[in-house]
Amino acid sequence: MLTQGMAADLARSGVQVNAISPGYFATEMNRALVEDEAFTAWLTARTPAQRWGEVRELAGTLLYLASDASAFVSGQNIFVDGGMTAVV
Repeated sequence: MLTQGMAADLARSGVQVNAISPGYFATEMNRALVEDEAFTAWLTARTPAQRWGEVRELAGTLLYLASDASAFVSGQNIFVDGGMTAVV
């Protein structure tokens, strides 16, 4: 809702507002969870991709939103989560 509201407010100024909602990505910050077998089992059972995301997998979405290809895209929340939100 915040993304949509800001997009509506700022559109006339030529500003696009979009969001990326990442799923579970293996990073240094959450290394303890990545190494926790029980949590990883929980995650893979609930994610159609059946794995942790890799940070590099966000790059395509980031590049798209930063490119002219998304010039008419605003107010969107793009989920990069291995399909988790599709089944939850």
